[in-house]
Amino acid sequence: MDEGKLIERILQLKEKRNAVILAHNYQPGEVQDIADFLGDSLGLSRKAAETDADVIVFCGVHFMAETAAILCPDRIVLLPDPQAGCPLADMVTVEALRRKRAECPDAVVVCYVNSSAEVKAESDICCTSANAVRIVEGIGGRVLFVPDQYLGRHVASLTGKELILWPGFCHVHMSILPQDIEKLKREYPDAKVVVHPECRPEVTALADEVLSTSGMCRYARETEANTLIVGTEVGIIYRLRNENPDKTFLPASEKAVCPNMKRITLEKVLHSLEDLSPQVKVPKDVRLRAEAALRAMVQVD
Repeated sequence: MDEGKLIERILQLKEKRNAVILAHNYQPGEVQDIADFLGDSLGLSRKAAETDADVIVFCGVHFMAETAAILCPDRIVLLPDPQAGCPLADMVTVEALRRKRAECPDAVVVCYVNSSAEVKAESDICCTSANAVRIVEGIGGRVLFVPDQYLGRHVASLTGKELILWPGFCHVHMSILPQDIEKLKREYPDAKVVVHPECRPEVTALADEVLSTSGMCRYARETEANTLIVGTEVGIIYRLRNENPDKTFLPASEKAVCPNMKRITLEKVLHSLEDLSPQVKVPKDVRLRAEAALRAMVQVD
């Protein structure tokens, strides 16, 4: 089936199923094009909760679809490719987190949303890359920050707090090197540099702004700079160029590709809507505890 017919069939089924299609900023361009909403993982789940859709098709990775299932327990949540996982999220397990909590029982566990529902359920409060600083600033005692150590280091540098950091990392953002930024800065001396806080500290030190993906989209619209060097997964470049056709966007590294994000295709979205599968479900006891950690974040945010 050619792309035009694929899209036509997807739109027909979306209407029939009363479905909403959510696509993360790192998704392939053709998937972004069919989405009702583009954004970061938590923002998309919030959008889903606001709609009257019966079915949520989450074009992203597994923990994102889980978050939608936590916040929208009465909806059918579909992940078009069940193998679309997140190595960062896999770097913290419930058992390991419980052992660490036993070592520092007085610490508040702040859990980045890039984590499994089970890990969220073991945490006190969640955060995103956009609100992590505000969340940590509001905590009086010690903080155990999981699972991304580089986001945690960035938060520590801005809050002045000493965080207990989990040794997790995003391999995609780790692939962006300071020499990549320096090379592009030499070629485009007037360019502004925006990078994600999951990047290594040597990279964030070279940036004009350290922002979440939603922050990058906002900054791109508002800045007077005509050229931006963007340090995050390359999929966001498609959205930035579409929304700001008069500006130039350069990926900090062409190697910053998440293969899991690229697993979602139009064909898989179609099959997902046809079969209403694969569905992502979270057991009620886990869901309620994970939801409490998410709701605690929303109260601060």
